[in-house]
Parts: sequence; C-alpha cells; structure tokens
Amino acid sequence: MSQHPHRDKPTDDQADNFTDIISEDSVVASEDMEAANSKHMRIVNTFMKRRTHMNKNAEQALTDPEFAQYLVNNSYGDGNLDNIHDLRILFADTVNGSAAPLTLEIGFGLGDSLIEMAAAEPTRNFVGVEVHEPGIGKCAYMAGTQNLTNIKIINGDAIQLLRQLPENHIDRIQLYFPDPWQKKRHYKRRFVSPERMAIVTRSLKQGGWFHTATDWEHYAFWMIEVLDDFNGITNQAGKGSFTSRPDFRPLTKFERRGLQSGHGVWDLIYSKD
Repeated sequence: MSQHPHRDKPTDDQADNFTDIISEDSVVASEDMEAANSKHMRIVNTFMKRRTHMNKNAEQALTDPEFAQYLVNNSYGDGNLDNIHDLRILFADTVNGSAAPLTLEIGFGLGDSLIEMAAAEPTRNFVGVEVHEPGIGKCAYMAGTQNLTNIKIINGDAIQLLRQLPENHIDRIQLYFPDPWQKKRHYKRRFVSPERMAIVTRSLKQGGWFHTATDWEHYAFWMIEVLDDFNGITNQAGKGSFTSRPDFRPLTKFERRGLQSGHGVWDLIYSKD
C-alpha cells in the first residue's frame, strides 16, 4: 500500500529504520512535471518509494527458500503484478482454503500489526501489499517464525492490484495510517479520494468493509467527507461519525505513545451496500 500507501509514511516506530535519499518536495515536483509533460497522463502515486535500511532477518526472508511460501511475487524491485488476478487462489493449498474470509491490507509498513491480526484470526486469510522491501522481508520473516499459514505478501502498487482483481472479491480492505500528504498541493496524492474509492469498493463483497485509521485530524475529516458522500458504502458509526478502534486492530506502540500525549486517532469503517 502503507500505497496507494506503502503505509504511505513510516510510523514513528519505523522512522529510525527509514532513511530518505531525496526530499519529498523534489520527488513530487519531478513527478508532477513528468505527468504534465506526458501525452498520456498517468495516475498520481499516493506513496513515495524510499531506500531504507534492511536488517539481516528481513534480508534472509527475501532470499531464503524457507520463506518463499509467503512471497507472492518478486520481493525486490518494482513488484510485477501482471499475473495476479485472484487473491483467493493464493490460499487454495492452505489449511483455510480459498473460501475463507479474506482481508487485504494496503501498505502494511513493517508488518507488525498485520502479523498480529493474522495470528489472532487463524481462520481468516490475510494479504498484505507493500512497496518497501525491508517491510516485505520483515513481515515474511515474522510469518515464518510464527509458522502462519494464512498470510501472503505482495510487492507492488495496491491500486494497480485492485484494478486486476474480480468484483466482489474481498471481505475487508484496511488502510492504516496512510501518508496524510499535509501540503495542500499534495492533497491529490491522498489515498482516500472518490476516484480511488471506486476502485477499492469494486473489489469488496456486498457487506464487506473498508476500514481506515489516521492520526492526522485534517485527513480524518477529509476522509469522512469523501466517504460519507460516496455512493454504495455506509458509515457503520453513522454519517459524520467516527468509530472506536475495533478490537481486531492492534494498538501500536506509536499510537499508544500518541494517545498518552493527548494526540488523537480516528477510525472509520464503511460497509458496502
């Protein structure tokens, strides 16, 4: 995702492990100029690819065949999604099988929350999509050390992936702490927009959930305005209202520190009509 967040920004828990090699402004300015000069306007990314530190465990998981069962496509590079048109088939040979409830997390960062959720709900299948190799590697390593059988990891752009999937395919799509893109001229890069939500909701089953959470108040109210006005989904807490953090979404160390300091966190859950 993060993709489309990659978890579009790292959380504070991740920040010590992330080293930006170029400034956000220079990347965005360059991409905007490229899009403006192109004959074929491309979709604006909601994430920024960063070169980041990779620890030995993550590197091992990306290269050791022992962890290959968790990695759906190439774990290095841009993430080729060409042959991924069905997420359920990824679990056909697992204990749960392909018919089990399916959750897709967009931009899982370093994967701690995703792994915790997969371990807590062993009868539900989980797919995480991410663009940062250190996070992909760490998530695969944790899955392997816990012998999880209900999780798969995809390297690539979540929006591209969702476009390739069947309609009514996924039970839950979750987007936790995406990049808020704080500057007004960057708002077009925010993941939650009518254009992107059309792609997201298409792949959700009827009654399926889109669950997002943010610690940026402006983005929280931006999202509720976009989502409450989006046809085909319903705010589970009622129009104009946020929901309490559900038990299945783990409370991160970063989030706990923020709450102790008086910072807010806003959850929104929408179900497909």
